[in-house]
Amino acid sequence: MSKNTLKNLILILGFATALIHLYLNVRLGRFDVAFTLNGLGYLALLAAMFGNLSFTHGRSTLVHYVFMAFTAVTILAWFALSGNFGDSLAVVDKVIEVALIVCLWLHLKE
Repeated sequence: MSKNTLKNLILILGFATALIHLYLNVRLGRFDVAFTLNGLGYLALLAAMFGNLSFTHGRSTLVHYVFMAFTAVTILAWFALSGNFGDSLAVVDKVIEVALIVCLWLHLKE
């Protein structure tokens, strides 16, 4: 897979999981700090990875690892706090997050 394809997949998957976490506020009918911060965290990591930010120049490897760790912690937190496999949106989001980790790893190794 080309580096450009992986970049596009990371953007799509990252935005998708960010939007899902932000949407969960609507679904719950209330503001949830954890879901909101998680969604904003994904958007911040996308900005750190693909934005022209001065503090991330020369730190691409670190940004990849932080992004993968953030995503892995999100998955582990879901298992620890809920792990509700009956919630199809949650399962779809976990699949997206696993795919995001794989794409980040492949993008790092290209």
